[in-house]
Amino acid sequence: MKIALTYTGSDEKHNNYVRWLKANDDITVIKISADDNNLEEVKNCDALVLSGGVDIHPEFYNQYTDYANAPQVFNKERDHLEFAVFQSALENGKPVLGICRGLQLVNCFFGGSLEQDLGNDLNKIHRSEKKDKAHGLTVESGTVLHKIIQAERGVVNSAHHQAIKILGEGLKVNCVADDGTIEGFEWANASDKPFLLCIQWHPERMFQFGLEHSPLSKNIRDTFIEVIHSSKANNQ
Repeated sequence: MKIALTYTGSDEKHNNYVRWLKANDDITVIKISADDNNLEEVKNCDALVLSGGVDIHPEFYNQYTDYANAPQVFNKERDHLEFAVFQSALENGKPVLGICRGLQLVNCFFGGSLEQDLGNDLNKIHRSEKKDKAHGLTVESGTVLHKIIQAERGVVNSAHHQAIKILGEGLKVNCVADDGTIEGFEWANASDKPFLLCIQWHPERMFQFGLEHSPLSKNIRDTFIEVIHSSKANNQ
C-alpha cells in the first residue's frame, strides 16, 4: 500500500504523519511537495493525506493578506500543487484524509471560505503556542465520523487560528468544538464518491499527550487504512 502525503514544511512534523500512518503495517508513504514537483506520483498511490502547515493564500477564498496572525510568507506553490493533487485524487477515486490545513484547503476547493483569524478569545482555546491546546467537541450522529469513533463527545488537540467560515458545496459538518467552531466535515452525499474525511485537529501527534489510543486518533487511522484496502480491492 502506498499513501501520498503532502509535505508540511517541517521534517519533524512530516515524520509524525509517517509514523502515525504506517503504525505496524506494511505501508509506504510518498512525500508530495512543490519542491519535488511530483504531482503525477499521486496517481501511483492508493490514497492521499493532505497535511497541516502554513495558511492558505487568501486569494483562494477571495480575501486579503492583511489579517491578524497572518504568516510573514505564504506558499502559493504549495497551494497550487495541493489543489491539483486533490483534484487528481478525486478524478482517480482515491480515498482522502484532510488534516488541519488539509481541511481548509478542501473547503476552499469546493467554494467555501475561511475565518481568517479566530480572534483573541477563541485563539486562547485553539491556537498553538509552544504546544497544542486541547478542547472538547461534539460529533454529529449519523455521520461517517460518528460511525468511526462510536462516540458523541471527545477531546482533541488544537493548533489553528483559522477555521471554516462558509462550508463548501457538497459537504456537511460532522463535528463542532464546544465554542461552535467547525472541527470536521465529510461528503453531504457520499454515494459514488471516494472516501473523504477532513478534520481540524492533529491525530498524528496526539501521542504527545498520551492519547494515541483515543478513537479520535487510532480509529481514524485504522478506518482510513481499511478504506484503502477496500478501495484497492474494488478497483482490481
